[in-house]
Amino acid sequence: MSENMNYAARQQALEAFDFGGRILDSVRFGNGHINETFCVTVEHGDHTTGRFVLQRINENVFKKPKEVMENIESVTSYLRERIREAGGDESRETLRVLRTKSGNTLFKDSSGGYWRCYPYVEDTFCLQQVENPEHFYQAARSFGNFLYLLKDYDASTLHETIPRFHDTPHRYRNFRRALKADLFGRAQSAKEEIDFVIGHRKDCAKLFDLLEAGELPLRVTHNDTKLNNILFDEKTGMAICIVDLDTIMPGLSLSDYGDAIRFGATTAAEDELDLSKVHFDLSLYELYTKGYLEGTNGALTPLERECLPWGAKILTLECGIRFLTDYLQGDTYFRIRYPEHNLVRARTQFKLVADMEQRWEEMYAALHRYC
Repeated sequence: MSENMNYAARQQALEAFDFGGRILDSVRFGNGHINETFCVTVEHGDHTTGRFVLQRINENVFKKPKEVMENIESVTSYLRERIREAGGDESRETLRVLRTKSGNTLFKDSSGGYWRCYPYVEDTFCLQQVENPEHFYQAARSFGNFLYLLKDYDASTLHETIPRFHDTPHRYRNFRRALKADLFGRAQSAKEEIDFVIGHRKDCAKLFDLLEAGELPLRVTHNDTKLNNILFDEKTGMAICIVDLDTIMPGLSLSDYGDAIRFGATTAAEDELDLSKVHFDLSLYELYTKGYLEGTNGALTPLERECLPWGAKILTLECGIRFLTDYLQGDTYFRIRYPEHNLVRARTQFKLVADMEQRWEEMYAALHRYC
């Protein structure tokens, strides 16, 4: 879309939503790579100002925006009820969908783009990486509490906004198809990584086998449990609100837990070239595990708790498989800065998996200190 068309679509969206005052400005906002995001400042009748987050949903990623918003509206409404019952502040502890002047959760502009809006949660900050272990602990409690508040919500009523997103056996099958095709002749340069994945093929099915056998419950899951999807209170430093709810859908609690460990309990960046700097951080793993179990407040089943290390290992493996598959397919999904970028990313994930395997007994010893 041209800049002029984009501006015209945004103006239509600004006119469509009921901001309750006069719009002062709207500027690009945040570090997200999926949706287009703007911060809208509004002056109310009493001369106070308020802010809102306006987003154009990326339909290349979320092909059914109405279903995305049905999930978000339903889950946040449910969360507000639970927060009120617990004596919390529903205006700060969960997002609220702002409706259009016609009462809808979405606005469709003349070019076919879909827009949605939330009131801005003031006096908060978010982090792009772990700067202080306390923040990681707070994130764990927050994501654990998210599961606890939604423990009685019927996950089967939610849409799959990205089908088979954390279906590790499906990701493995995609990898084998990409390897067999080898469209760009890259398999030879990734032989060690390919062998690593094939050697772990049985691990890929472990959690899904337990789900299909009815031994693990289907939960409402966030599916993108990175640190930057939590708002922290500026005064207290406490994690108070989980954001980026587009991928809320049915899933395994172990996927949410595992992806957070993959992202946070590491000593290096996801694309670190020097693998000698890449290590699984057992102390951060233990800290997150402690906070997560506290946040879930007994909502996890005994088997879910016992499988937490498997969640960490399999989600890290899955992410590495996704990077490697994209490398073999010519980098069609993840953004890259150089030709081997996805291969480098895959290597860091597989290094973390190998580290976890070496410290497997220590991971379980840390877990059993809290359950």
